[in-house]
Amino acid sequence: MFHDLDETLKAMLDDAAAPAELRAADVSFDTPDKDYKPTEATVNLFLHEVTENRSLRDEARVLASASDVFTSRLPSLRVDCTYLATAWSSQAGGLKAAEEHRLLGLAMQWLSRFPVVDERFLRGSLKTPPQPYPLPAVVAQTQENRPIGEFWSALGVPPRPAFPVTVTITLDPYDEVEELAPVQEVHLRSTLVDHPVLRGMVFDKSLAPVPSAAISVVETGALATSGPDGAFVVPGLEFGSYTLTVRASGLPDEQVAVMFAADHQTQTVVLSGP
Repeated sequence: MFHDLDETLKAMLDDAAAPAELRAADVSFDTPDKDYKPTEATVNLFLHEVTENRSLRDEARVLASASDVFTSRLPSLRVDCTYLATAWSSQAGGLKAAEEHRLLGLAMQWLSRFPVVDERFLRGSLKTPPQPYPLPAVVAQTQENRPIGEFWSALGVPPRPAFPVTVTITLDPYDEVEELAPVQEVHLRSTLVDHPVLRGMVFDKSLAPVPSAAISVVETGALATSGPDGAFVVPGLEFGSYTLTVRASGLPDEQVAVMFAADHQTQTVVLSGP
């Protein structure tokens, strides 16, 4: 995926609307160390940092539908890819510095036109399948307390003019996809604040209603039986915490702790048996 981002940035710099001198320059992604000596005018974009963008992290699962099947998967990762942009000239003396400064300025000016990478530039896996989010691009903004001099010292070369380019892409590292059955029916059951009644529904693990299940309240001994749709009612309880014991034919007994309150009068019990 990172090589596709390289090709995307190269397409941006090679665009027909870009300045002619910028389009004429070579585009490189090599490490600009002491052995890097391009033989022609070059814009170098060195990918030197890849980090998760925590401010864009979303903990919610991603839900999607296709035909009559719904799927749920873990959220994508939003990843910041930071390049260091430099310009290189094969000329000598003052001509070398002038060409490098001019080329670097053109690259900064042109890339700054795209706070979001235009879809027409996208290449490879960034294009097919489409990224779920647009690709924001930030030009010439550095993190605090990250002196650029340390970068050049690590490469063993004198410092030179440069600016960072950060593009945020989306990665999907998780293969597990959970399939969910579509909703067949919606049942609404009202409750009254001034006449509270503990109500509930009993389902098996496939979410099918369980009829004729015996429900008992451990603390009071109150009893109820679920109807054909799995619904049950236990009248006469005060608000509070209770434990329900649910017995259904062919399924192991289940105990469920419930909190019965004015704003929480309906409980759902899902039996975990075979």
